[in-house]
Amino acid sequence: MKIAPLLAAAVMMVAAAERPGYLAETVDLTAVVPPPPVKGDIRYEADRRVFKATRRLAGTPRYGLAAADVASATPQVMKDFSCAAGVTLSPEATPLTYRLLTNATADTARANNAAKDRWKRLRPFLIDKGAICEAREELGKSYDYPSGHTTRGWTFGLILSDLAPDRAMPILARARAYGESRIVCGAHNMSAVEAGRLGATVTMQAIRQSAAYQADAAAARAELAHARANPALAPDAGSCAAEAALVQPSVIAGVKR
Repeated sequence: MKIAPLLAAAVMMVAAAERPGYLAETVDLTAVVPPPPVKGDIRYEADRRVFKATRRLAGTPRYGLAAADVASATPQVMKDFSCAAGVTLSPEATPLTYRLLTNATADTARANNAAKDRWKRLRPFLIDKGAICEAREELGKSYDYPSGHTTRGWTFGLILSDLAPDRAMPILARARAYGESRIVCGAHNMSAVEAGRLGATVTMQAIRQSAAYQADAAAARAELAHARANPALAPDAGSCAAEAALVQPSVIAGVKR
């Protein structure tokens, strides 16, 4: 009896069972997402100008929102999208939605990280000086392009707008602003944020073909409709109005040198 091959097969089966997500293989984003800009490219200079120009946002309420958006665990991002969704989202209140988001973002993160590790583009504060809203030492250990936070936020936006299509506009506006928070923080270049959105869209196209995803999405859609009918789960109107005022204008619009 060949123990080693059987043991190896068993280990692989356990690993597959523990792997979160809907996809058996990691999506190769480099087939669709353009490579990051390099010195001499117009996009490279645009990134540098945007980074420098947005440093003046430090200390503003929008900078505060960007700093709050740094925490990227699924429960925290659910909280970030509660106003846009019109209901308090959490693992406790909406567990089926939590499971759906957790699995889908595992797939989009894997695809994003594979591309990021292949391209190895430096973060903007390692190219130009400027204030950032995270610890430089830790952030500088990973790469810029595509943006992982943006990938996560856009994944949330695509899924939640599918589950609650009548809330699609505020949800997608929040998803766009969530990615732009990385520009405000100085953690990512503008091109990395754009690439994060595209990469999440590409990976979500593959995820949506999964029967398991479709079943989980149907269950989450029903759960979300039930939760939205519960007045106790309505987010605070005042806090949501304040957030909407910060989210609606794009930080990219009207940026001057």
